[in-house]
Amino acid sequence: MPARFFFVFTDQTQEVTRINKRSDKRPTRNQGIVNEDIRAREMMVIDDQGEKLGILSKNEAIDRAYERELDLVLVAPQAKPPVAKFMDYNKYRFEQQKKAREAKKKQKTTTLKELRLSPKIDTHDLETKLRNGRKFLENGDKLKISIRFRGREMAHTNRGREVILDFAKRCNDLADIESHPKQEGRTMSMTLAPKKKDK
Repeated sequence: MPARFFFVFTDQTQEVTRINKRSDKRPTRNQGIVNEDIRAREMMVIDDQGEKLGILSKNEAIDRAYERELDLVLVAPQAKPPVAKFMDYNKYRFEQQKKAREAKKKQKTTTLKELRLSPKIDTHDLETKLRNGRKFLENGDKLKISIRFRGREMAHTNRGREVILDFAKRCNDLADIESHPKQEGRTMSMTLAPKKKDK
């Protein structure tokens, strides 16, 4: 006599379907606590219109959120009781990422550019370096001016200091001296920072 198999269907099928339906919504670290990942048994629930629905059990709150095709997101886990809200979690994450990208675009990153001069630099070369340096400062970059002393030039470091200070003087409409000429070994350097614009 062949073996017979019986399949018993219970209302647990609905629970499995609900979990599978939202399996793509599992949050990663620091992205919030959503749906079945919420550990609290009860919570204060706010709907997507900002209305308080009162204190509901986790399952009831999730069911109500799914009825509206939304997610239940824990927004204040430390509160007593915890607070959760109905929202489209994927849309919420997209909006947060968009805001973060826009904020990053608005941030001005300051770069340190460097120009190397010599104690015996001629007028033409100095003018060329000056044009480049002014461009960097106009773009909001900091500028490091350095001079490398070779051989007997070490006996005439004052000449190098004069060249650097003259360069800074020619840029004083665009920049302030952030660090004054300082010598380390055979190199003397100074840093200029763009003037802060009045708001």
